[in-house]
Order: sequence, then C-alpha cells, then structure tokens
Amino acid sequence: MENFYDNILDPKVNDEEEFSEISLRPQKLSEYIGQKKVKENMKVYIEAAKKRGDALDHVLLYGPPGLGKTTLSNIIANEMGANIKVTTGPAIERPGDLAALLTNLAENDVLFIDEIHRLNKNIEEILYPALEDFCLDIIIGKGSTAKSIRLDLPKFTLVGATTRAGSLSTPLRDRFGIVEKLELYSVADLAVIIERSSDLLNIKIDKEAAVELAKRSRGTPRIANRLLKRVRDYALVLGDGNLSLEITKLALEKLDIDDLGLDNTDRKILETIIYKYSGRPVGAETLAATLNEEVETIEDVYEPYLLQIGFLARTPKGRIVTANGYEHLGIKYE
Repeated sequence: MENFYDNILDPKVNDEEEFSEISLRPQKLSEYIGQKKVKENMKVYIEAAKKRGDALDHVLLYGPPGLGKTTLSNIIANEMGANIKVTTGPAIERPGDLAALLTNLAENDVLFIDEIHRLNKNIEEILYPALEDFCLDIIIGKGSTAKSIRLDLPKFTLVGATTRAGSLSTPLRDRFGIVEKLELYSVADLAVIIERSSDLLNIKIDKEAAVELAKRSRGTPRIANRLLKRVRDYALVLGDGNLSLEITKLALEKLDIDDLGLDNTDRKILETIIYKYSGRPVGAETLAATLNEEVETIEDVYEPYLLQIGFLARTPKGRIVTANGYEHLGIKYE
C-alpha cells in the first residue's frame, strides 16, 4: 500500500517538511494571507485582551489539514508577546504529562495542542478545572494513602486544533471562548502565498505559473508550497531554474496532477464507484478496502476536496459520483 505521506497532495505535514515549513510561515497577522474573517476576528480578540492586560480566551481552530492552524497559533503567541508550548493530543498520555506542561507555563503563555480530539478522556477531566479556574487537581498515592493536591496555575491560553470538531466532547468544546473554522483558500490567495514562498526560497516564478500552481493546490497552502518545491526541481533539471507557465504545466503533468488538482488516487476513487459498483452508493470502508487504502486516508485526504468541488456526494447509503464527476472523467452520466 502507498505510504500515507508519499502522496504529494496529502495535506498533512511529514517529518521532512517540518523544518522547511517553519521558514515559510508568517509570524504576524498582517503577514497571514487569506482567512479574512478569522483574521479580523482574532485581531479584535487579541487587541481587547492586550488592553485588558489579560490572557486571551481559549481558542479552538478547526478545519481540514494544511490550512494554517499551527501557523495561526504561533501568530497568536507572537501578537500577545507570549511564549508558546507545542504538543499533540496523543502525546499527552498520563496526567503527569499534562501537569508538567501546565506548571511550566508563565503568565499569559500559549499552550498549543494539535489533534486535540485525540486527547485521552482522563486527561480531558483534569484539563477542565485548568481551563476554567486555572488550577490543577492531582491525586498522589493510591488507596487509603491517596490525597488530592490543588496547584494554582498562571493564566494561560489554550489553543486547540482539530480536523474533526465533531469528535470533540461537548464539555471540552464548551470551554473554548473563541471557536474559528478555517476554510479552503481561494485561487487568488493561494497565488499570493506561492509568490511569497518563492521569494523566501529565492525562486523566480511568473504570475501565470503561480496561478496555475494555485489552481491545482486543492485550496491548501501546504500543498501549494509542496508543489512549488517539486516544480522547482523540474525547472532546475529541465529548464533554466525559472518557473514559467510552460515548465510548470510540464512538471504538473509529470506529477500526474490534472487541471483541478486531482491525482491518480482521486480519479481511482471516482472510477471505482462508477465502474466496479455501477455508480451505486459505496461506503468508506468498502472503498478503502477496494483501493487498498486506510479509511482515514480516504476520509481525511481525498474525500473533503472531492466533496468541495462537487464530484462526490454523501448519501445515507454511501458515496456516489455526481454528474460533474462523470463529466470531468469524460464518462457519460446515466
């Protein structure tokens, strides 16, 4: 089976990209491109918190992977003039792990928890008083010798990020004062992001080439930056190193990415439903087994974009391909 991170259109970050991505990330709200509504709201909340001399309310950011949730959390910390501690939901396994994180925070610091929907339920219970009353109740010892200790915590801001807001428990979701959804980016915004990244990477790119890359980036900045680097490789080997429209189209063709950003797996999903199941509704697990992919990969990587562009539809019985999907593949819709 294809490795989950081998796919160039996978919006999730891989280990090799982690370092290079940091250098491309904006540091201030004024540098952050797109997500206009979220940006405007966050600017007001941050300014108000600074005027009060208080910590920012807890923030929940949700939306598909690769849209800038981690970047926005770092910007929040920078704008508040605070330090940021970064972790993930699965990494906090024991109450002691959470206690160590929280007791090391300074006043108004930001704690960023990625994939917060994967937090252990026991950890969630300990987190509630920390979020509401800025204190931590820890039980030391076992049986008759067990005793509860309450630790006072500095006022801090929890920024939680998730791709699955629906998987968060209601009590945890209710403790976030600020909830913002990040949407897929427009082609215009992605073109600006690509031009900014090319400047930082010392790549010369034509405006038409930036727009072409933006059209095929599935509305996701992370994919746009990844495609930019791969097209640069083709430009260096097959051209003069500059990204013209011609070399960009050639590289994307070699990468098997079509005009709408669909790759071979996207097309296989649509064709499998049409040919193997005669266009009838197909469940995610059946589809994953047929394609030899993980269910999570289908649901998190491929399906959101196919739904967004109207090539796939969800019904109570399963996924079906729409008339637009048939048309894109050049198959007669019946």
